[in-house]
Amino acid sequence: MKTIGLAIAAVGMFAGLASEASAETVQRYNYATRSFETVDANRLHHRAQKTRRPAAQFMRKQVRIQTAEKPGTVIVDSSRRYLYFVEGNGLATRYGVGVGREGFGWSGTMKVGRKAEWPGWTPPKAMIIRERKKGRNLPAYMEGGPANPLGARAMYLYRGGRDSLFRIHGTNQPWTIGQQMSSGCIRMMNQDVEHLYSRVPVGSKVVVIGPDGRGANRIYSELGAAAAPNLLDVLFGG
Repeated sequence: MKTIGLAIAAVGMFAGLASEASAETVQRYNYATRSFETVDANRLHHRAQKTRRPAAQFMRKQVRIQTAEKPGTVIVDSSRRYLYFVEGNGLATRYGVGVGREGFGWSGTMKVGRKAEWPGWTPPKAMIIRERKKGRNLPAYMEGGPANPLGARAMYLYRGGRDSLFRIHGTNQPWTIGQQMSSGCIRMMNQDVEHLYSRVPVGSKVVVIGPDGRGANRIYSELGAAAAPNLLDVLFGG
């Protein structure tokens, strides 16, 4: 009986440790409420992968495109919620994105000034002040990781050699893709921002079309989905 009692106690202690571990929490920024919330750190990443996804039209897709921009250029159409990576030969990869909410949209030409994997987040002073007036206290800095609002990757947009404070970054809330919910940054699903990150070196040109879509037809035209490769060409290298 003593042995059984010790075994039960050990099981109970293990369960208690497991429960304590699973109870570890982190602060996550909620774009819908524009405030931080406490979440279970051990379940966050798994839940993010299973949560509802964006509408089908915002999933990654190769399309035909007409543009004078050189291969390697990134074009963001805020009005349509798409980001295009120009590949050349009339093709581009199209990604769905989330963009600035009303009053936070912008347009212009930038360059990727630097890049980071699982970046930390330092909220701009203006954002800290703005949110404090609403009764929301943002941290001065937040370590990178699954709970961080910048997601898995970030490309920092520079103008004239200086950080514009705008970024192309991931998100742990993929359902916000296709919506106007950010403070001006371009948000992508984590798997998409990782895919783009691997293709865009520092110094790459980024053209952003504003939320009203003005001038978009002078920058690019999307001509529909890219044709599927011919099976014989794939097999025999045609």
